Amino acid sequence: MGRPGGVTGGPAGEQAAQTPETKDSSFFLDEREPSGGDEPENPDKEERERGGLLSFFRELPGLILVAFILALLIKTFLVQAFYIPSASMVPTLQIGDRVLVNKLVYDFGIPQRGDIIVFEDPNAAEPDRGFFEDLWHWLTEGLGFATAEEQDFIKRVIGLPGDELEIKEGEVFINGEPFEEPPLVQASQDSFGPITVEQDKVFVMGDNRPNSSDSRSLLGQISYDKIVGKAFVLLWPPSRLEWLSDD
Repeated sequence: MGRPGGVTGGPAGEQAAQTPETKDSSFFLDEREPSGGDEPENPDKEERERGGLLSFFRELPGLILVAFILALLIKTFLVQAFYIPSASMVPTLQIGDRVLVNKLVYDFGIPQRGDIIVFEDPNAAEPDRGFFEDLWHWLTEGLGFATAEEQDFIKRVIGLPGDELEIKEGEVFINGEPFEEPPLVQASQDSFGPITVEQDKVFVMGDNRPNSSDSRSLLGQISYDKIVGKAFVLLWPPSRLEWLSDD
């Protein structure tokens, strides 16, 4: 009598053990690829690849358009790069430097003393354009096909609304107290004031005081609505990459 749960010995047991193996071998033999044919291994796969490539090229114009729109929105409302054309902020910023300007920051606050800001020319005349001309100029300027008609300036905020400001032989006094200048500022020996900074305006000066046209001269005090944004990083050249602090 065989043992319970075991495989029965003898010829019948051997035949039972061989039958599945023979069946499996026959199954794999039937699945072999035909030899000597020139047909592609997987025509459906090649069709899918061609279809995917064609689909990509069909969608490419839309992707480019979306990228342009995103770049336009970012430049208009969030961050914009500005080129430094003059020596008025030397040595903090050199001619040819490029800075990134946060255009959103003053939507949630007001300028602070020491901020480096970009602003429009306060003396420039407003262009006489209709709605569609304004829209077209906004689009072409934002995409880099046109340049701004007005000139932008970059200076440091020194006086805030309500401050009484005076310069005595190059030293700045705010509300009767000496103002601690940023260490890189190139002082001049001129005198100015005293004046009171008007509401919703700031008094700005370049760090290169002897060679800066700013609130001491024709630019005057800068209205909040003329401020483009706050420069927060020196982006170019890479060797001088740094955050622009407020002091």
